[in-house]
Amino acid sequence: MEFRVMPSPSIIPNDRLDKDFYLVLEDFSSGAAFRETDEGSSYSSLIQDLLTGQYDMPLRVVAFNPVEGWSRDASEDVALDLERRVGAEGREISDALRDFIESQIGRPVGVQLALPLQV
Repeated sequence: MEFRVMPSPSIIPNDRLDKDFYLVLEDFSSGAAFRETDEGSSYSSLIQDLLTGQYDMPLRVVAFNPVEGWSRDASEDVALDLERRVGAEGREISDALRDFIESQIGRPVGVQLALPLQV
């Protein structure tokens, strides 16, 4: 007699999971941890939360999509977007957010790398 386990249907509808999610790894006094986030949060709300100081010490940003089955470190992309917005809007940002951006892009915020001279 052969025993087969049939996959059971998910109790979470796939349409709620078929989008990109972003989690922020934050440095707390007791160590690093991923912060809770609302299911409905979006990339734009993540950027706004970072710009308005909702995260005290961001370290990394991880993006994932459960339905598509992928995850990746989105820290550099987020940092570049933050730098662009800070420059365009003339925003003041916290030292911690500045540290996050600079650690990801490898240079001070607002300083462009010099292009090689063409001869």
